[in-house]
Amino acid sequence: MLEKVLTQMIEHECNKLAERYHNYHNGVEFEHQRNKRRIKNPPKKEINVPEYWNQDKKFNPFYVKKHSTQIAKSLAKKLENGTYEPFPPYVMFVDKKDGGKREIVVYQIPDAVVSTYIYQRLMAKNKHRFSPTSYAYRNDRNVHFAIQDIAIELKNHPRVFVAEFDFRNFFGSISHEYLYEQLDKNGFLVNSFERNVISKFVQQNEEGVPQGTSISLFLANLACWRLDRMLEDAGLRFARYADDTVIWSNSYEKINKSYEIIYKFSVDTGIEINFNKSDGISLLCHEGMPAEFGKTKNHIEFLGYKLSGNKTSIKEASTLKIKQQISYLLYRNLLQPIKPTVLKAVTIPNNNEDPAFVTAIMQIRRYLYGKLNDQMLRLFLTGHYKRLTFKGIMSFYPLINDEEQLKQLDGWLVATILNTLKLREKILVSRGYNVSGQFPFNMNKDNLVEVCRKASVKGKVGLIQIPSFMRIYKAMQQGIENDGIEFTMNPKSNTYNY
Repeated sequence: MLEKVLTQMIEHECNKLAERYHNYHNGVEFEHQRNKRRIKNPPKKEINVPEYWNQDKKFNPFYVKKHSTQIAKSLAKKLENGTYEPFPPYVMFVDKKDGGKREIVVYQIPDAVVSTYIYQRLMAKNKHRFSPTSYAYRNDRNVHFAIQDIAIELKNHPRVFVAEFDFRNFFGSISHEYLYEQLDKNGFLVNSFERNVISKFVQQNEEGVPQGTSISLFLANLACWRLDRMLEDAGLRFARYADDTVIWSNSYEKINKSYEIIYKFSVDTGIEINFNKSDGISLLCHEGMPAEFGKTKNHIEFLGYKLSGNKTSIKEASTLKIKQQISYLLYRNLLQPIKPTVLKAVTIPNNNEDPAFVTAIMQIRRYLYGKLNDQMLRLFLTGHYKRLTFKGIMSFYPLINDEEQLKQLDGWLVATILNTLKLREKILVSRGYNVSGQFPFNMNKDNLVEVCRKASVKGKVGLIQIPSFMRIYKAMQQGIENDGIEFTMNPKSNTYNY
């Protein structure tokens, strides 16, 4: 039975990783063909494989899938007789925003599958033991449930004290002694078989839990169980997503206890509080509202959201990333191909047609909407479509309701498109191509949206309709009302890097 389960899980993991690699390969090929059409001497196509594939074949999904039956049989035997040991993972480091390094750990596919198998067993028996306001790494909770709960609480309390503390190197610092103590306490159901596998993964590090495995997700919530209970016993409201925690209370006396609790947790677990990134205790109130407390704020940021008492927005850092990606799509399609001194196979706009402009708008729409288009959104909003699947970048923010921010983003998008078109026109004219006066260079902020909405491209209306943050927001709101958060949100929300 175990061998059969492991075989299925190995094949599933291999299929997922293989699809990810095929998508990368197809993307490189698409970009190469695009460069051949537009650049005189395009760079050679380079197809890379992850470095760790060369370290051991069991990192390679194609190899592992081919030998899944034999690998599963060997794994099952080792697990059943207690001799299983995970192989050392591949470790690499990436730069962090604050200038530090983030450790990335990749386990061989068979070991990753064992970790997932144990995690699923543990969660099936124990998820009811975790706090209802602990939202990470659970199939009955998600990031947007946390955001919704916080937003409702803040809306109902226009003046509330909040505490925000950040931990340094959370996963890498948890005391092993503390972890093993938690396995024996608090009613968690962990048998000797599961405990043995946990210890094999944990003991690979002198301290902390092994990142890059599913087991570490269960252990992270296990380690925070005592923290959650202390906050609850103190009468504090909170939302925790892994090590991201926001705490609030109407009582100044109670909110002060939050630091004592956080500090005790830090000492017990060996996880250091990062005071440089901790805002500490503040009074959250509406902008302009009188406050006798010295440190006030009108919003908090949690994951990718910015929350105040009366609205939920996309936080500024996330908004900037969205703007940068859209700007890049415009640059790549409208400016980059015409910058070289010698143009090759670049289609010059003519007869009120600019194929590069069509491509740019379609790519922006796909980035924001996924596979949806404006006609589908319109039919959904008018009741002709009963359900839509949201997959674009905006589906990672289904709970926003800051319409002013969305209107500003729509205005920014129109202005950025127009500015890019002006620069494209300037470059083309300097090369001897008189494109002035023809579409889309004859557009302005007053008619761009309407003209593009009605324009026909090869007999199709809507291909160059300017996407709208406001429109996709309204469609997601209707989706949530009809089908709930889980169906409307992007299915990868819990793993998205907010």
